[in-house]
Amino acid sequence: MWYAITGIDVEHSLDKRKAARPAHVARLHKLLEEGRLLLAGPFPAIDAEDPGPAGFSGSLIVAEFDDLAAARQWADADPYREAGVYREVTVRPFRQTLP
Repeated sequence: MWYAITGIDVEHSLDKRKAARPAHVARLHKLLEEGRLLLAGPFPAIDAEDPGPAGFSGSLIVAEFDDLAAARQWADADPYREAGVYREVTVRPFRQTLP
């Protein structure tokens, strides 16, 4: 089943994000290679494709896991979480309707 993982950043998270990004993206690439990643990306902190120093306010990942416990375990091990980028992480079942 698909699960939506939403991370909400702490204030002024940009430096922490930059430091942990390579490890974070490597885990996403693994999901992609396994055919388990539907989408992933950050929420810009301002209304801009490239928010520059304003940074990001969080992230969304939609990926396939065996169950909610497995999705939560994966989310808990995210390098952004370990680096203190996220102040809050939610994991919820997701059902794709469109497209």
